[in-house]
Amino acid sequence: MVLSVILPICLLLLLGFICVKFEFILAEHIKGLSQFVFKISLPAFLLQALASKRFDEIWHPSYFIAYGGGSLLVFAFAFLLYRQYFQCRLTESGVLSMGASMSNTGFIGTAILMMLIGQHAAIYLSLTLIIENLLIMTLTLIIAEAGIHQHRAKSQLLKQTLYNVIKNPVILSIVFGMLCVILKIQLPSSIVQALEMLGKTASPIALFVIGGSLVGMSLKAVDLHSMTLVLIKIVLMPLTIFVLLSILPNVSQEMLYAGTLLAALPMPIAFGILGQNYGLGDKALSALMLSTILGFMLLSGLIAVWW
Repeated sequence: MVLSVILPICLLLLLGFICVKFEFILAEHIKGLSQFVFKISLPAFLLQALASKRFDEIWHPSYFIAYGGGSLLVFAFAFLLYRQYFQCRLTESGVLSMGASMSNTGFIGTAILMMLIGQHAAIYLSLTLIIENLLIMTLTLIIAEAGIHQHRAKSQLLKQTLYNVIKNPVILSIVFGMLCVILKIQLPSSIVQALEMLGKTASPIALFVIGGSLVGMSLKAVDLHSMTLVLIKIVLMPLTIFVLLSILPNVSQEMLYAGTLLAALPMPIAFGILGQNYGLGDKALSALMLSTILGFMLLSGLIAVWW
């Protein structure tokens, strides 16, 4: 099972890497494909998959509590570690904490979970993306911006950050999909077919984008900061989610495995982008590269054991 899932993923990653490395496709084109996945195909997949479900199939309070609570615990631990022990700046501590507690759910998670459990993956992907975008990303941006604009009104920072999150296409597609379920709205068959066709492109293009994005990254800037960050993300994060899901009621085996698998994913590409924007430089890219390598090793092990 592990080869049938990991091998196609690795081949698509390798194809993306080779195409960009040898300039068959320019790096600028990779950015465009990334935007297509994030703004078009992934929202289409989530909307179509969610709209076809019943409310009892998508509402899982235990998952929200476990994954949301676990993510916040890991974020808080990493923030205190980098702020107090490593004496990092407020902005740097906030961004590094995001790397420790947020997964590459939209790209790698979509590809792997769809291959393992099919359309049912949309439920766990949606719940996780809500948590990551509304909790972790919002918290990260507020802390990062507060560190830069310490004299700026906190209410203004919060308002702008929430506005950016709310207009996120992924969040909007999840909201619309859940409204269809709650209000029992049936989408026209032509729209469902169009969304399904777009949704099928999310997984392969996302993996191609990840592979192309790795070009230019290296491990030369790996230090104690980045090694610690990767270990928190790859080891502590999935362990925390696994424990919380194990002790909470109404958690199925599928939910336990899916949640832990998503928590074990590498850091998101957004971490590297934010790291560059907020002055972390190669430190963020090296941590991202290392988490991708080690993350796939852990994912392979989990898939071999559980599937």
